[in-house]
Amino acid sequence: MIFSTSLIMSCAVLGCVVGFLAGLLGIGGGLIIVPILSAILIGFSVLPAEQVIVVAIATSLASILFTSTSSALAHHRNHNVPWHIAPWVMAGVAIGALISGFLTTLIPALVIKWIFLVCVILIAIKMVYASKRSEDASTRTLPKGPWLSAITSVMGALSTMIGIGGGVLIVPLLSFFSIDMRKAIGCAAVSGIVIALFGSIGYIVSGSEKLSLQQGFAGYVYLPALFGIVLTSWFTAPLGAKATQYLPVATIKKVFAFILILIAGKMLFY
Repeated sequence: MIFSTSLIMSCAVLGCVVGFLAGLLGIGGGLIIVPILSAILIGFSVLPAEQVIVVAIATSLASILFTSTSSALAHHRNHNVPWHIAPWVMAGVAIGALISGFLTTLIPALVIKWIFLVCVILIAIKMVYASKRSEDASTRTLPKGPWLSAITSVMGALSTMIGIGGGVLIVPLLSFFSIDMRKAIGCAAVSGIVIALFGSIGYIVSGSEKLSLQQGFAGYVYLPALFGIVLTSWFTAPLGAKATQYLPVATIKKVFAFILILIAGKMLFY
């Protein structure tokens, strides 16, 4: 069961979708991975139901490490990574992600689920609103480096807690402060690497005494599912990044909001 071909193939199909969306929206794919992987793990009876959400989040973060790297490289080639602010964002999310990776295992799974759901709904509403507005934020000034790191550290912690790459929070933030949508997505893709790295470390260390490598786990990360997702997401992420060069910004925002609304609906009945 640990190395079930059907499970790996199911995760590979999931990887195709999340890879493309990671490149298109800079979201890392965690919003899609967490609920769907939870259903896969339950369907294949991989582990007790009470552990599923934490394992899904940890595995999501580990996969984002690879998917965001592929996406970030593509955005860098397209000159969509604003390197004058990216280091400050990366520093902030790194701190938040490392702390949250350890704290999350102390929080009941039901609480994590509702934090995930509330965040998704609020962000979806914000993005629907933003997609209908004219560009009127030209006077908003992005916070200076240390303040930007402080803000993004909170986002890094929350992103790790709910198993997403950070783009869901970082893209709206940078867009709010008049950063071009494509560059906001590129910055989110780069920061997703940091969130995934430090968050995964936290989950691997904290879960190492509860789940074993012989069972197919590295801490809370389920390796067969990770392999299946990365098998395809690495290749579809650059396709999504390329699509951002051709789609209007308003369309990207609407797609972003639509995906969030779908996930919120899914989580309501999970």
